[in-house]
Amino acid sequence: MMAELTLKSSCRCEVIDITQQIDALLPPSLAVGICHVFCPHTTAGLTTNENADPAVKQDLLATLERLVPYQAEFLQHAGGNSDAHVKAAIIGSSLALPVRNGHLDLGRWQGVYFCDFDGPRTRWLRVFWQSAQE
Repeated sequence: MMAELTLKSSCRCEVIDITQQIDALLPPSLAVGICHVFCPHTTAGLTTNENADPAVKQDLLATLERLVPYQAEFLQHAGGNSDAHVKAAIIGSSLALPVRNGHLDLGRWQGVYFCDFDGPRTRWLRVFWQSAQE
């Protein structure tokens, strides 16, 4: 099965916890399976990380900004958003997440994050799920 999730970022670089939104898409009948989340945007990505402390999101953004500064002289892309492309490549564009009893089966402190590096924009994700039972 497949669904699309629409998201709106509110600033240029933002990390948004989408754990509950992904979880809400899963059917209760999915006893054991996998959920694939794909981001079709070249300046945004997906990751998992701690969701108990909101500072983790800021730490992630600050670290990526130190690695790949906005409008750094060494970046060559003519669109003015080279850093966003590089940051998205570092983070990645897809996740495979375990499902148990109709819910994401994540670690105790784990959450699913959408990372927008070229906002604010309206974005969408493709969410697929599949049963592991035969």
